[in-house]
Amino acid sequence: MAENVTGLERRSWGQTQRQDRWWVVPLVVFCSLSAFLIYANWAAFQNDHFTYGNYISPFYSPPLFVTPPADPADEDYHRRENHMHHSYFGAQPSWWPAFIPFSPALLILAFPAGFRLTCYYYRGAYYKAFWADPPSCAVGEPRKKYLGERYLPLIIQNVHRYFLYFALLFLCFLAYDAFQGFFFDVDGDGKYTNFGVGVGTLVLCVNVVLLGGYTTGCHSLRHLVGGYLDKFSGSPIRSKCYGCVSCLNKQHMIWAWCSLVWVAFSDIYVRLCSMGIWQDFRIVF
Repeated sequence: MAENVTGLERRSWGQTQRQDRWWVVPLVVFCSLSAFLIYANWAAFQNDHFTYGNYISPFYSPPLFVTPPADPADEDYHRRENHMHHSYFGAQPSWWPAFIPFSPALLILAFPAGFRLTCYYYRGAYYKAFWADPPSCAVGEPRKKYLGERYLPLIIQNVHRYFLYFALLFLCFLAYDAFQGFFFDVDGDGKYTNFGVGVGTLVLCVNVVLLGGYTTGCHSLRHLVGGYLDKFSGSPIRSKCYGCVSCLNKQHMIWAWCSLVWVAFSDIYVRLCSMGIWQDFRIVF
């Protein structure tokens, strides 16, 4: 006579038979992402020290509008005048609500943030670290049933493929900023001239490389360039693109973390140079 098969007893929150330090990775992810979120939000509301000469923080790029310089007698006049050199559309818009602090970063930061928030890797990382869903493999979680991403709010995660287009566009702006980082002196038309290489130039270039590796290794881009096809015969170019994206995708986690740390460091570097705390050394004059 066949035995009745009953379901396994459900683990309580944190219950597990694992003997290793399974909690280390979720804890590191929780602390790292929390630190980045706190700093990024703080930096976005500062509305100052986001440019230094030809350098601009990636948190503020592209600077669609900036706060115009105040009275020439004010000590921050030249700094804000430099902000204006980087602005695409000039001064702060009149339609911005007076009760909301203005910052150029607030107009654009939602797009790269949305791309990371809905990223397939980061979803798995912060589901474990912040929601304990589950905290780790074979460890009990604090909920009784699995909902997946079929309902609100998690169904919104499916917009990741659309944030990809914005991320690729922003990558072009950041590449232009890195290119501008090679030119140091402003001429009479407000254009940077005189080629050179400073430490900040290298910081911005590395930022583009890391963000480029993370963005172009995206699962959605992999699907877009050919992942939905059954075969690549007759499409050699698409096959090559798929192979390149797949190669980057294999290290997607590493690209994700390195680019996250470096984009924050890029803002810190520009900010501290602008504040006079760090000095930008010129490597090539």
